[in-house]
Amino acid sequence: QVQLVESGGGLVQPGGSLRLSCAASGFRLDRYAIAWFRQAPGKEREGISCISSFDGVSKYSGSVKGRFTISRDNAKNTGYLQMNSLKPEDTALYYCAAAYNTAQATCDMFWDYDYWGQGTQVTVSS
Repeated sequence: QVQLVESGGGLVQPGGSLRLSCAASGFRLDRYAIAWFRQAPGKEREGISCISSFDGVSKYSGSVKGRFTISRDNAKNTGYLQMNSLKPEDTALYYCAAAYNTAQATCDMFWDYDYWGQGTQVTVSS
């Protein structure tokens, strides 16, 4: 069964940190670029970061650049999003997604992603 499962969300105070995980099963994640998206209530889904399938090329939206770090461990078939200096406006449901791409050492949050997880809730509040 092909699936992506996010974990690591929760309630954190402003200025705190969380590390989200995106575990893949049923397919080889090392052949896929990984992206993280988020959606807050009443807002459109936002692409916040992606990482290429090889060479570790990464991109970030302006809203998270300098605070979030995307990474991957292909041996564990898992992607990660380290979130530091969290703000209340980071509160959202966070999703990971995977797009098949073995040809280019790049990624783009606007690609059509093949697989999506169910999401993990991140709430930043005091």
